[in-house]
Amino acid sequence: MSTTPSEEDLSEDERRGLELVRESGGIHQSDFWKELDVSSRKGSRIVDSLSEKGLIDRDETVYNGHNTYYLSPTAADLDFSLLMAGDMLSPFVGDEEIDPQSDAFSQFVMNLAYEE
Repeated sequence: MSTTPSEEDLSEDERRGLELVRESGGIHQSDFWKELDVSSRKGSRIVDSLSEKGLIDRDETVYNGHNTYYLSPTAADLDFSLLMAGDMLSPFVGDEEIDPQSDAFSQFVMNLAYEE
């Protein structure tokens, strides 16, 4: 993934924290600082900094009966290319049920084959 200008200014702990959030796809703040092996206070500071810089999303939640935050990568970090075949969006994205024998699915698979 490319780094944004604000990522270049991160401390080593902030880089580790951002990597943890990205690799996990999302983590509760109460587990975040434990995984990083830092104090809860230091973990909160790292989260505050990453959130202020727009590098992670922080949403209030309840986890194991305690109020905490759920930390997740920002939408800019998400790779939607896996849902694409050429310029076609996967037919499995949506509310309707897709028949694997359908023309839409066959067309999508054919576009995948042409990309290789």
